[in-house]
Amino acid sequence: MSTATLKHVGWVLRGNLVTAAAAAAALILVIIAIIGPAIAPHDPLASNVAIALTPPSADNWFGTDRLGRDIFSRVLVATRLDLGIAIAAVALSFAIGTAIGGAAGYLGGRFDKITGRMVDVVMAFPLFVLAMALVAALGNRVENVVYATAIINLPFYIRFARAEVNVRRELGWVEAARASGNGKMAVLFRFLLPNVMPAMMVQISLNLGWSILNAAGLSFIGLGVQPPTPEWGIMVAEGARFITTGYWWTVAFPGLALVATVLCFNLLGDGLRDMLDPRMRT
Repeated sequence: MSTATLKHVGWVLRGNLVTAAAAAAALILVIIAIIGPAIAPHDPLASNVAIALTPPSADNWFGTDRLGRDIFSRVLVATRLDLGIAIAAVALSFAIGTAIGGAAGYLGGRFDKITGRMVDVVMAFPLFVLAMALVAALGNRVENVVYATAIINLPFYIRFARAEVNVRRELGWVEAARASGNGKMAVLFRFLLPNVMPAMMVQISLNLGWSILNAAGLSFIGLGVQPPTPEWGIMVAEGARFITTGYWWTVAFPGLALVATVLCFNLLGDGLRDMLDPRMRT
């Protein structure tokens, strides 16, 4: 990364405190995901019915659930799983979707038409319902949640990459690359796709938040990660039955962790868009 780029990033962060806060929060989330299980004050799976549904205290910062498990420890440990599912799903859909969309935008013709119709078919379904159907068919395992989330994210990357490549394929530098003896795939993967990567970063950030929400939603309805594994969606589902009886902490803290994480990545996506917008450099 060049000095000019670093200066521009610093200028955007200084001028937009919300983006700076989102970037800092994202970094904290990654750190928690890495070290969370090591710093959790209690075993997230250990139950103690003698202290079940106790409110937040000095020993249990977020209180305990119906089995006496420490909610704070479970929220910490769940960060790794939820972020891991989102990152794996987004990486998979990004790699496949960008390659397919880029090829469709550059090659055009029949391949472009077939790709467009396939994307239209996928987009015709409510995406969360499609994810539910895929996980129900494949089985309630973490890897299947990743695959389902990646599949419903594919249309976004295919369409985005196709549009970005399509507007660049006739530019002078692309013609120069072709005239230099590079084949179609070489021009696409060595010149065109690297050129659209900065714009794709915005989509990746936004999709991370959506993927976390999708994985939590699947777990909430019983089609994702299964108990007793610590996962935000499961924790919200288990605590929802107690919220009307005054045990608000059982759902509030996992829910806040989920909302804060999704909001963080959405705000970070907005900030990345500002950083990559050429108009912001004037």
